[in-house]
Amino acid sequence: MAIMQSTVLVVDDDPHIRDLLTFALQKAGLATREAADGEAALADIALFRPNLVVLDINMPRMDGIETCRRIRAHGDLPVLFLSSRDDEIDRILGMELGADDYVTKPFSPREVVARVAAILRRIARNPPPPTPGQFAFGGLGLDADGWRATWRNIEVPLTVTEFSIVRTLADAPRRVFTRDAIIDRVHGPGFAMTDRTIDSHVRNLRAKFATVGGADVIETRPGIGYQLGPCLGAPGKPEA
Repeated sequence: MAIMQSTVLVVDDDPHIRDLLTFALQKAGLATREAADGEAALADIALFRPNLVVLDINMPRMDGIETCRRIRAHGDLPVLFLSSRDDEIDRILGMELGADDYVTKPFSPREVVARVAAILRRIARNPPPPTPGQFAFGGLGLDADGWRATWRNIEVPLTVTEFSIVRTLADAPRRVFTRDAIIDRVHGPGFAMTDRTIDSHVRNLRAKFATVGGADVIETRPGIGYQLGPCLGAPGKPEA
């Protein structure tokens, strides 16, 4: 998929923000579509199958979180959230639905375009791994070619970013990855992402695997970062 052949769906109840973003995205060579609420967005996705959704959280009728939940129920279409409050991000990324990235308001249209392009580039080049396509360790199973994760043969739905983080840890099970190293492996060197975002994705991953009995998939190494866990099966609440 060439980035310049991609279509981005911009979903926001504010027509000024939609106009601002569609103008910036089109100027960057991307095709765009618009929706004013979650219900209209889901209908547009079903009909036109965009390559990425820029999704506002606070919308009437159906908010962005519920919209993303329904998107995730039918696939792994990348989602970039627009948030009016930075403290919403833990709540968003820590939920079962996940998000590929986010931008807080007020934002620079150029930043949104840059983050959209980064997500699309990652999708365009995936997966070119030199490592084997199948990975199994304890209860964890990964299919790199199909971008599927399982726990004891039960599929665990992950976003592109979540799968990439687990796969990064699985590629070197004994290595402790710093947050910067994870960002470099998942997004490429120089990508602007905070440590807090990685922490939120890891919490999201733990919550998803914990629901099927795999709360020990990822271990925290205090002061360093993260490492693949023993994957033996740990019931109950995942590590914070």
